[in-house]
Amino acid sequence: MSDEKINFTRPEYYQNRELSWIAFNYRVLAEAMDEHIPLLERMKFLAITASNLDEFVMVRVASLKDMVHAGYHKTDIAGMKPARQLELIGKAVHELTDTQYHTYNVSLLPALKKNGIHVITRYEDLTEEEAASVDRYFMESVYPVLTPMAVDPSRPFPLIRNKSLNIAALLQKKKGDQELEFATVQVPSVLPRVYEVKRDGEAVRLILLEEIIERHMGKLFLNYNVVCAHPYRVMRNADLSIDEDGAEDLLETIEKQLKKRQWGEVIKLEVEDGIDKRLLKILKKDFSIRDEDIYLIDGPLDLTFAMKLSGLEGYDHLRSEKYTPKPVPAFANEDSIFDNIKKGDILMHHPYETFEPVVDFIRKAARDPDVLAIKQTLYRVSGNSPIIASLAQAAENGKQVTVLVELKARFDEENNINWAKMLEKAGCHVIYGLLGLKTHCKITLIVRREEEGICRYVHLGTGNYNDSTAKLYTDLGMFTCRRSVGEDATAVFNMLSGYSEPLSWNRLSLAPLWLKGKFLKLIRREQEHARTGREAGIKAKMNSLSDPEIIAALYEASAAGVKIDLVVRGICCLKTGIPGVSENITVRSIVGNFLEHSRIYCFNNDGHPEVYLASADWMPRNLDRRVEILFPVDDETLRERVREILDLELEDNVKAHILMPDGRYAKVRREEKSPVNSQKLFCQMAKAAVPKKDDILKGRKFTPMA
Repeated sequence: MSDEKINFTRPEYYQNRELSWIAFNYRVLAEAMDEHIPLLERMKFLAITASNLDEFVMVRVASLKDMVHAGYHKTDIAGMKPARQLELIGKAVHELTDTQYHTYNVSLLPALKKNGIHVITRYEDLTEEEAASVDRYFMESVYPVLTPMAVDPSRPFPLIRNKSLNIAALLQKKKGDQELEFATVQVPSVLPRVYEVKRDGEAVRLILLEEIIERHMGKLFLNYNVVCAHPYRVMRNADLSIDEDGAEDLLETIEKQLKKRQWGEVIKLEVEDGIDKRLLKILKKDFSIRDEDIYLIDGPLDLTFAMKLSGLEGYDHLRSEKYTPKPVPAFANEDSIFDNIKKGDILMHHPYETFEPVVDFIRKAARDPDVLAIKQTLYRVSGNSPIIASLAQAAENGKQVTVLVELKARFDEENNINWAKMLEKAGCHVIYGLLGLKTHCKITLIVRREEEGICRYVHLGTGNYNDSTAKLYTDLGMFTCRRSVGEDATAVFNMLSGYSEPLSWNRLSLAPLWLKGKFLKLIRREQEHARTGREAGIKAKMNSLSDPEIIAALYEASAAGVKIDLVVRGICCLKTGIPGVSENITVRSIVGNFLEHSRIYCFNNDGHPEVYLASADWMPRNLDRRVEILFPVDDETLRERVREILDLELEDNVKAHILMPDGRYAKVRREEKSPVNSQKLFCQMAKAAVPKKDDILKGRKFTPMA
């Protein structure tokens, strides 16, 4: 079949983005089902699926509902209109929810009990002694915090906060009018969701807070009989809508929008399975919600509590051994961080190698009298960020400090607003992102006065400047003081802080103006090499793949004979195995103890490989609506190391799921091959004095680094 006759943009060649995301959450849920994984780690994965699903509903489903309300009928990449997408998504989310609770009830709860962790699901299952203890706990610690809210002509239906857990009740006066009345009480988030009733040796008995409150509802409404009481929870539209053109003060505008997030349109109602029909009718009416958006839950609402349960003290044997990030070999000496960077580019692989050099980079610069300026972009930072503290100290020490704090980082807006205000008070020049764009790139520039003149030190990364998530997310970062990169870094910050757009770039490529064109050019070069009989190939890793132009270019390259191997953790709108279109493309997703987060792009280039790292995925939002950076790995040794990292992930046959032509993901069949768990091997490589993949796979021993 000639590729010139193929229309690579046909909708049937693409997977719907939202359905692909649901498939990803199933892969996370598969970890909760895997009996080879320590039990409390499985609980953690279950909690992650619940948290993921909450965000998906509040943002992606909410966005589609907004489109339907607005009469928007444009089709997506797979040819579906918003109403059709909502129909399929609703069915898929119901099925996913059922699978979550089946996993919890049938697999995890019995396994917990077998290991001495008893989660009491009914108050009646407490012994008399335990019930007395829980009653005391309620009166002393829970009761004073509760706010019962009745609904009558003088008291309208209260505003129920987004994601809050509540208990609804039907009441009947003990004397007089026997008409049923509605009341509700919020389960306080300031108290532990899981209460430890009793611990006896290796056994522990636990009960959930809502069970305790439900049991004692009568004490909140003393003049009433409680006819029935059931927990419920709502998801609201949390997709911020900001008219930046009309926002004179972006910080103030976002602060106002954050308050609205708590009271947005209800788009999902979760209720206990078996809820009294009269009670459900009231909730349905007051939340103006359709039957298909109501979820009858067979178990405790809001499974994110499983994350707390996974941290239960005294059960380390039911958890994976905690991994401590190892030192970066290039810094394992007495030289200063600047002197080490001057020796040559330095690559770091987090969380296998420690994030501490990045923190130290800012800390040392803040105190160094020869440092004149520090410039940095911040997208997501930790709650008690040492980087923020060092930036503030640098400004107080009289250095020129410029920080771009992205206020539009979803669900981190409030955190970033607080940091921005704090940095401004310390004397930093704070930029609140760019009009209409999110600044998602990760770059730091330090300008230092030295004997030979001004030297610019640059850090570039695939992940956030967050010292907490750097222990959980796999990312790559690079230090360099190459003049060409330093000049580009200066141009980046001049562009972010002013209106200075450089005439050309030395080594960096930026979205939204240049990056997509760069990727398309690199893909088409491989295609041309394949057509002319030269070496061609593409290997890439990212979080998500959904850009239609990029996918069409990959299809065209595949049809020309280019072998394309992709590692895509989450959303993938590309389909594999389409005859004449994507037969040369493989896609795998790795879900393990660490969150795969790095972006790596390798192009064979006729036997002269080019390797790039980036903050961007192949998604429209990254390439068209964000400030992102792609940077090359120029050092030959580091380039080979990045290629080796990607090759090892492509060999993973333990944690990898392969995208099949029918759209399903299947675990790799190992057959006679030895197990290759890339994350576990990266941990071993980080411990080794000379970390080489082939040597690790052969089982060779290494001297641990000091």
